[in-house]
Amino acid sequence: MIKIYGMPTCPYCDYVHEQIVGREGEFEYINIGENIRNMSAFMRMRDESPVFDHCKETGDVGIPAFVFEDGTISIDPADAGLIEYGSPAACSIEDHRSGRKGC
Repeated sequence: MIKIYGMPTCPYCDYVHEQIVGREGEFEYINIGENIRNMSAFMRMRDESPVFDHCKETGDVGIPAFVFEDGTISIDPADAGLIEYGSPAACSIEDHRSGRKGC
């Protein structure tokens, strides 16, 4: 199961979250704003993993963040088979209006 750390107030996280609805056997979404335990787990991971170095340099939080079963960490939704917000494969306004799944 892939763990996804994010927050509902983050548009990038929200876009990813919409893609995993109904796929609870594949993904676990962890809302880091829900409680201090979730935030602490994310911050510890962010502090210790070099995956987040560029995020920290540019002032980004580093969410959504993906943790795979083997412990590998990524901030690229494509690594989890998902589409990144704002990418060419992301939904257009017309896709959204027509009810495309994940839009």
